[in-house]
Amino acid sequence: MKLLSTKTHGMIDYASAPLLLSLPRLLKWNRSATSLLTGAAIGATLYSIVTRYELGVFKLLPMRTHLALDGMSGVLLAAAPFFLPEEDEAVTAGLVGIGLLEVMAALTTETHSPEEQG
Repeated sequence: MKLLSTKTHGMIDYASAPLLLSLPRLLKWNRSATSLLTGAAIGATLYSIVTRYELGVFKLLPMRTHLALDGMSGVLLAAAPFFLPEEDEAVTAGLVGIGLLEVMAALTTETHSPEEQG
């Protein structure tokens, strides 16, 4: 049994989108970091809506695929220092931290939801 249920993961998904959208704007990060987090927020929201878990609306995407997308998004954010070398250290540290949290959520969430088991 994993640490996070798919329902809890869904709540984190929907709660994190407004945070990812507002954080770079509140902290006045530059355009590249803001665009990166905006894309991550919109993408995660879209694939959350179509995931076969308790909080999915259309229930098309398997939970394993959702978690793989979360993991890839997290790795991309954690790699920010490599493709945003001119970025302020505090910004890249924030992106790395968010990315690592996303990877951890993907690794610690149940891989099948009750929606898929029924």
